[in-house]
Amino acid sequence: MATTKKTTKKTTKKKTAKKKSPRALNPEELTWRCDPAQFAFKTTADLPELKEIIGQDRALKSLEFGLGIENPNYNVFVLGEGGTGKYTTVKNAIESKAKDEPVPDDWCYVYNFTEPDSPVALNLPAGRGSEFTEEMAGVVATLRRDIPKVFESKDYESHRDEIIEGQQERTHVLFARLEKVAEEKGFVLKKSSSGVSVVPGKGGKPLKQSEINELPKEAVEKLNHDLKFVQDKLSDTIREARKSDKDSKERIAELDRETVQYVVTPLFNELLEKFKDLDEVSAFISVLKTDLLGNIEDFRPKEEMPFGLAPFGGLQQNHIPAYERYRVNLVVNNSECAGAPVVYEPNPTYNNLFGRVEYRFQLGMATTDFTMIKAGAAHRANGGYLVVNALDVLRNIFVYDSLKRLVKTGEIRFEDVWEQYRAVSSSAMKPSPIPANVKLILIGEPMLYYLLYNVDREYRKLFKVKADFDNVMELNDENVEQYALFVATRCAEEGLLPFAPTGVAAVAEYGCRIAANKGKLSARFNDIKNLLIEASHFAGLDNSSSVEAEHVEKAKAEKRERHSKIEEKYREYITDDTLMVDTEGSVVGQINGIAVLNPGDYAFGKPSRVTARTYMGDTGVVNIEREVKLSGKLHNKGLMIIKSFIGDRYARTFPLTLAASLCFEQLYDEIDGDSATCAEVYVLLSSLSGVAIDQSMAITGSMNQKGEVQPIGGVNEKVEGFFDICAARGLTGTQGVILPARNIKNLVLRRDVVEAVEAGKFAIYPIEQVDEGLEILTGKRAGVRDENGRFPKGSINQLVESRLHALATKYKAFGRPVVKKKPKPASNDNGDNGNDSDSSKGKK
Repeated sequence: MATTKKTTKKTTKKKTAKKKSPRALNPEELTWRCDPAQFAFKTTADLPELKEIIGQDRALKSLEFGLGIENPNYNVFVLGEGGTGKYTTVKNAIESKAKDEPVPDDWCYVYNFTEPDSPVALNLPAGRGSEFTEEMAGVVATLRRDIPKVFESKDYESHRDEIIEGQQERTHVLFARLEKVAEEKGFVLKKSSSGVSVVPGKGGKPLKQSEINELPKEAVEKLNHDLKFVQDKLSDTIREARKSDKDSKERIAELDRETVQYVVTPLFNELLEKFKDLDEVSAFISVLKTDLLGNIEDFRPKEEMPFGLAPFGGLQQNHIPAYERYRVNLVVNNSECAGAPVVYEPNPTYNNLFGRVEYRFQLGMATTDFTMIKAGAAHRANGGYLVVNALDVLRNIFVYDSLKRLVKTGEIRFEDVWEQYRAVSSSAMKPSPIPANVKLILIGEPMLYYLLYNVDREYRKLFKVKADFDNVMELNDENVEQYALFVATRCAEEGLLPFAPTGVAAVAEYGCRIAANKGKLSARFNDIKNLLIEASHFAGLDNSSSVEAEHVEKAKAEKRERHSKIEEKYREYITDDTLMVDTEGSVVGQINGIAVLNPGDYAFGKPSRVTARTYMGDTGVVNIEREVKLSGKLHNKGLMIIKSFIGDRYARTFPLTLAASLCFEQLYDEIDGDSATCAEVYVLLSSLSGVAIDQSMAITGSMNQKGEVQPIGGVNEKVEGFFDICAARGLTGTQGVILPARNIKNLVLRRDVVEAVEAGKFAIYPIEQVDEGLEILTGKRAGVRDENGRFPKGSINQLVESRLHALATKYKAFGRPVVKKKPKPASNDNGDNGNDSDSSKGKK
């Protein structure tokens, strides 16, 4: 225990010494350089292609788990920043796994003879679906060709005529017999369009009504009696004639069936033999044969009519012809698949994913049938994998809920999703659903993953696997070698010039820069690929056989030139003093802060002037940006930390009573973040102490209530932003940037900045405590309290404490009325509310 205490004490002393003599960073600490000598190849053309993604071990392990587990609720969400190789990785991983998996069944729709509006889905082994479709198409073609020929044969016509003539002869005999009976009773048969009737007659001619009225009463009664008898006989005769006609039709139908059987039976027997191992298909063929024999009239030769017109000039009824009913609609054909299907749907609309039922239009009428059912990506991916972009899914109406429904029900349905929104519902086909066995893979940004996870509780149940792609990976020799393989692979795929070792080293350095960490390499391979393409282009312009480091640097510089118009405008405004930023001299209550401006495609550092004014009052520290609503929450938080820090350090024996204002001068848009906290506390302490701040320095850094300097983001852009301003005005050797020591690992600066530091024209100072930066900026010691709790005389902290004590004392005494009598002890000693009120009145 004693040893530990001594060690701690020594460490504290070292830190204090370091704080008194801040060290500027060496050029080697400002960036990372890749040694081209570590590569054993002459150009990347000598290297093999990279077969797998690099730097994504966690994501690959998660993806392997999600693809391997068979539970339908373990679907995968692949998340990560754009350009990290998500699509390539998912594609390679899925296709590698899918090729060894069984090929799923084919699916087809056939006519439902029981419920025509609900076509039946049949599944057949892969390849058998197309075979069945072709066989049925051949059968239909044969039926359409051969059945009409059979009906036109002389043998069939003679048999049919014989039946018809026999029926006509029997009918003639029946009515001849009836006429004889009627004549014997004094009646004749009168034929009209409405049928046959019995009327009184004489000599084969009907009697007139006047002649019937002249008959005696007895004759009329007898006539009525005989009329009833003859009418009964007429009814019997008609009944027998109808029975004879029915028998004849049945005989003709039987003749038709027997005739068609010679064509149909051999076809269907052969068909049943081919598909006897498929029960559902065999059952459909049997039902189809029965329906065909029951609808032979549809295959008889018919006299053609003008298109769309019925015999009476109306519209033809829209019904599916018999031969169309016997076709097969193959919606999913896996005959050419070498494993489980992998489907990438780039435009996941509802119809593209779940299929649609198409319509044909004739004379303003829309008709459809089961042959117009079209499959979607979900059908094609059934038995395999469906990959879609999460953002595209959410953009398209109905799609997200339908995907969840697919997973929950295990079915893929053809639905008219707009039906519920129509004022008048229309009848539509309801194809039978297809059982679903699909592994869903959504690819998207982290924001979408966490949004769905927290908003939609069903999402948690259905997408249980998270494959999280990182945007950086460890910087080590193995990954640098992998970078070289990546360069070789992209060169081969894109047809680029091969890269020399110096070119690969420059690419690796660029990967370290965009990772913004000397211990990391970027995994945003899309950015790396773009650099390779551009560097190869410039190498080609130089007629170089390979891409060298100079070409990579040229590509980087040209890209910066293309995107840096806004940065150049800001730099011009500062150099011509439109935006006031000093880079030399010393000023009290003024400091150079640095912010990062990122329009989206390019980020750069923007120096700005921060000022502070302190005076007597009790309003505390006022953030002018906050007062005009130009300050974000994190920036406001930083100001609260400053108040707490100042109160804890200086106001130990007296109340903190001051009025101060902080302002980012010439700021016309919102500011946020806490990286200006150090700058704000320094400028505030300068104003309180009256000690000037060196304007050749700029400061960035966050801090906590204990005065410890915390790391910030965008450190490279900030350093380079201030360096560019100093370089434009002329480097003096006294200029530099103060930054958190914890950001040293993030420094991967441009070559020109490193060269300026190496030449002694620019400096970068790391700090761990607030006091270290205060000493660099002012050239004076900050001061540490002694054992009596006092700061050294003349130190900045002592000056600040004295000023704050004076402000508190004067504020209390200001405006107090002249005392004529000796005040009561209770009234004077405590600075009670009465005195506070007097002070307020005095101010007024």
